[in-house]
Amino acid sequence: MPTPPVEGPDLPEYMTWEELEQLPDEIAGEIELWEGRVVWVRRGPAEHQDFTNLLWSALRRCARERMSSHPEQCWRVSSETNVFFGRTGKSDFVTPDFLVFRCLEQEYQDIRASDVLVAGEVLAPSNTERDVEAKKARYAGAGIPWYWEVILGRNPRRIASIRAYGLESGHGQLPDGVTPFRPANYIVAGEWTFGASLGIEFDHPFAIRIPWSELEF
Repeated sequence: MPTPPVEGPDLPEYMTWEELEQLPDEIAGEIELWEGRVVWVRRGPAEHQDFTNLLWSALRRCARERMSSHPEQCWRVSSETNVFFGRTGKSDFVTPDFLVFRCLEQEYQDIRASDVLVAGEVLAPSNTERDVEAKKARYAGAGIPWYWEVILGRNPRRIASIRAYGLESGHGQLPDGVTPFRPANYIVAGEWTFGASLGIEFDHPFAIRIPWSELEF
């Protein structure tokens, strides 16, 4: 997940997708629209891109291995690609660091949240818990089944850990009169820490087997 910039150009609080398209690419590329509200994001350092690409490549390999034995199934793995909320319109979107989605019927088709199986963020030490939780809530509210967090470490730089969260399909029992703050939430379904496991082993949405050596800088 990129980190918020200190400040950005003087823009209105709310914009449409059509207005966003009129901005220079170097500015538009640092903006997400949350129900039309301008949310600034900043591209991370080189390490952020490197580890994002390593994980993208590893997930793509796993997807292709599964599809080779099950040709009736089709997934794509991408990185830093806009995901649009709702069935129509483009003024409500986020840009995950990496994602897995169902193969679409047409080339260059917009990706809707309903197409996405996994949305993932690569978190740098500078990311705040508030920013992370806000974006996670957006993914959960859109009904994306899986959310992954990749935690980067320092000295040495590496992927320190990865967590896979599954979308909660029902709420646990709460005291009488208490309702959940959000209608949907994620629960940790898997966690892998460098040095404590041989790698990532998970079976959703397909068999994922990634040794740590494949994710080395």
